[in-house]
Amino acid sequence: MSQVAGRKVMWDARKSNQGKGDMWAPCPFHQEKTASFHVDDRKGYYYCFGCHAKGDAISFVRETENVSFMEAVEILAREVGMQVPERDPKAQEKADRITRLAEVMEQAVQHFRLQLKTAGAAEARDYLARRGLSEAAQERWEIGFAPDAWQGLWDHLKAKSVEDDLILGAGLAKPSQKGGRPYDTFRGRIIFPIRDARGRCIAFGGRAMDPGDNAKYLNSPETELFDKGRSLFNVRAAREAAGKGQPLVVAEGYMDVIALSEAGYTGAVAPLGTAVTETQLQMLWRIAPEPLVALDGDTAGLRAAMRLIDLALPLLEAGRSLRFSIMPPGQDPDDVIRSGGSGAMQKLLDQAQPMVSLLWRRETEGKNFDSPERKAALDKALREAISKIQDPSLRGHYGEEIKRLRWDLFGTARQAQKPRGSGQGRGAWQRRGEPQGPTPGAKQSALAAQSGEVEQRLRESVILTGLLVQPQLLDRFEPELDDLSCTTPDHEALRRAILRHATAEDPPSAVAGELGTDPLETLMAQGHIRVIPALRADADPDETQACIAEEFAKIAASLGAEHEVREAILDIESLADEGLTWRLTQAAEARRAAQKGHEEEEIDFETAPNGAKINRSERKALDALVDGIAFSKPHRTPR
Repeated sequence: MSQVAGRKVMWDARKSNQGKGDMWAPCPFHQEKTASFHVDDRKGYYYCFGCHAKGDAISFVRETENVSFMEAVEILAREVGMQVPERDPKAQEKADRITRLAEVMEQAVQHFRLQLKTAGAAEARDYLARRGLSEAAQERWEIGFAPDAWQGLWDHLKAKSVEDDLILGAGLAKPSQKGGRPYDTFRGRIIFPIRDARGRCIAFGGRAMDPGDNAKYLNSPETELFDKGRSLFNVRAAREAAGKGQPLVVAEGYMDVIALSEAGYTGAVAPLGTAVTETQLQMLWRIAPEPLVALDGDTAGLRAAMRLIDLALPLLEAGRSLRFSIMPPGQDPDDVIRSGGSGAMQKLLDQAQPMVSLLWRRETEGKNFDSPERKAALDKALREAISKIQDPSLRGHYGEEIKRLRWDLFGTARQAQKPRGSGQGRGAWQRRGEPQGPTPGAKQSALAAQSGEVEQRLRESVILTGLLVQPQLLDRFEPELDDLSCTTPDHEALRRAILRHATAEDPPSAVAGELGTDPLETLMAQGHIRVIPALRADADPDETQACIAEEFAKIAASLGAEHEVREAILDIESLADEGLTWRLTQAAEARRAAQKGHEEEEIDFETAPNGAKINRSERKALDALVDGIAFSKPHRTPR
């Protein structure tokens, strides 16, 4: 990326770090004197903190050279000696047809919008007014009307010389089965245009005006433009809103999306008359990592949520999930907003439940677990659901949360015995020899915490201190530090600050300037960090590097063993075989090997007076040799 952008900018030598591909320059897209244009070669993108221009190499060439996407690709390809394949004539022909179909759809949009203003659409306008849609809102959403006529749209398009094949291909009309003229797909309906992410009208949704119509809502048939399972209503506007920080809200219908958007929730989308598909779910996750699913508070809405859970479980990843906001019984988002306004909707969105809570609700709501068999059936159903999650770490966390919910359900009947002497005040009678309760200080000490967490916290202190004392080692350990998940907020703040100031002239001073001196003083005051070689006056950078590498290796081995144990807890009933035992053995062996390195070093080596490490066996051999020489030396009488 820096090579591409380097033709248009002058890099700031003081701020840039060429070795890391971290480059800064005045922005080529707006007039400025400071270097706010940033290029990151490792991630392959550019971003200007002044005008917020961003993109990759192709978009940079497009914007600076004012060329199309394919032209930008050809320019870059020529520079690196690559030949761009010629366009497939059939593909070009297909692209041309898609363009013509989209043009026909735009003509249909204009026709339907004009029809909404006619006298025959008075009832439709009254319906939209009752739903709270002003004329301005109708214009924003391009809402139209299809009169109850067999060839209204067909005759209009034919008058504009549109070919029969294009009208039928766009799904605007259907051929007659009786040999007559084709007839309009939409008749007697309010029309909602459906646009794709590029803004093209690809289909229509129609709401019937006749209460007796069998299909209350009707979508366009699937065409070369429209794939129902790969499209979302309002996807273009929602993507832009989510990029600006708005929540991505998934509703069920057109009116729900329109009501949400008009109330300020512009990141609202809806599937098109069917349950959410895997492709649509992947589209949602590309827009936002955790969409909010706002479902109707009826039986059908809950069933849709449960189906969506089964679809999503195998696709979950860390940081990519769903949250569910269930509307009050008998209401949808449009009803909630009309009755209580955006405040009522915000309250429901704030109470959105994570997927694991809805999964638990599905398996337990309305059921009785008064026998071991029923409890075992619940365990089996939950285990089968969780086993669909592919990510081992995420699967482990789901198992822990289910275990907690299970304890809340079955453990409430178990009344814990009240501690002896509780509630009797100071000086209450206590039986001789009875163990004393823990003091407040003991409860808050590191010994009272989980041993694994304390161990990692100590190792994190060694790593952070070593990198602060010898910041030249940051280049070596930056990837490991970037992946490290710290156990305390203070350590996490230090980790982030060290990474942010890795390229500073004096990283420790830069970190202290950002966080203050208190976190650094607290870190340095811990007694166990004296194991770091860098704190000695005669510190050897290689020793410090080895020390930090050892701590990273031990943390990785410990976390790996913990993940295997969590996996085993979930698999113990279904995979109780030699394979499970072997996995746990290997994890334990890896952890033992990582932990014993320093201990064996202390056994095999000793420190000489000058601070150098000497192998014990070699020292013994040297001593024996010296003793042998001294014993065999001839005695001489002094003169």
